[in-house]
Order: sequence, then C-alpha cells, then structure tokens
Amino acid sequence: MGLLVMILGLALFFAAHVFTTKRDARAQAIARVGEGTYKILYSLASLAGLALIIWGFAHYRATGWIDVWYPPKALKHITLALMLPAVILVVASYLRGRIYATLKHPMLAGIKLWAAAHLLANGDLGSIILFGSFLGWAVYDRITLKRRTDGGGPPIPVGGVTNDLIAVVVGIVAYLALAFAFHPVVIGVPVMGG
Repeated sequence: MGLLVMILGLALFFAAHVFTTKRDARAQAIARVGEGTYKILYSLASLAGLALIIWGFAHYRATGWIDVWYPPKALKHITLALMLPAVILVVASYLRGRIYATLKHPMLAGIKLWAAAHLLANGDLGSIILFGSFLGWAVYDRITLKRRTDGGGPPIPVGGVTNDLIAVVVGIVAYLALAFAFHPVVIGVPVMGG
C-alpha cells in the first residue's frame, strides 16, 4: 500500500513540475486562471504530491520493504561524502555567486547528486523508485532548460566569491544538520545505519 501511495505522490509531484516545462501550456493556464491562482494550484499539487511521497515511503519502510540488492558498506561512505557538495550546490542556487554562474543550475546539479548518491546506498525497491524518479526528473528538467526561450522567474542578482563562501559555510552547517539530526530523527535511519 505504501509503495503505491508513494508512486501516486511522485506522479502528482512530477506532473506539476513537468507541466511547468511545457511553456506554451503553462502560459495558457496562467492566461485562463491568472498567475496567482496558477501558483496556488501548482503549490497545492506539489505539496500534496510531497505529502503522499513522504507518507507512502514511511509506510513502505515500516510494512512493505522489498530488497532488490545489497549495497556494500563502502557505498554508504561514498554517499555520505557526496551529500556535502550536493547540499552546497542547493544552497548556491539561492546565494548566487561563481558556483551559480559556472553551473547555471546548481539546484538541479545538487538534486542529481543527492539522488545518485542515495541510489548507491539503498538497494530496496522503494528507494530505487524514489531516488531514480528524482534523478530522472532533474536530468529531464536540465535538458528542457536548454530549450526554453523565456526567462522564467525574475532574475536574482549574481554576486561574487563572497556568496560562494557563504554558500559553502551554510551548506556545511545544513549538511551536518541533515546528516546527524534530520536524517536519523525524521527519516528514522542514521546516515551510517540500515
């Protein structure tokens, strides 16, 4: 049951996100319902999808675990190491500096790294579906960004190396909080545990 709910959540979450890549359809929807209503509907669909993903995955982990393969312990160490740059990349997408200017889309790079790292460390079916879906979406979204002709949202000013230094410091703090507080308490799995 949990796996199906998670898959339903993934479908809803990514349907909303993929729709935004269809710029003509998105523009038509905004013209029909207005930008504010569109943003509310997009946010509600994304949040509902996220809630279903979280609930479904938690229920799956508690009642329906399905092992596909057994990752060696070394891959968990590699995952732990890869998560630091992944978190820094996500932070750098908001504190725009040279990292942002070089990568153009550090959020997507961070999501790809996060998903790929978690695929290395988790060999169960639910994790493969969850992290594989996010990896696939991030690759798809990056490809579509190359083809978009509109500017997207309002531009955020790009700073210099100071923003990068702040992104690294904030990223390290966020990484430590995620790895050693959030992950074991909220996810229920210590970063080096089962």
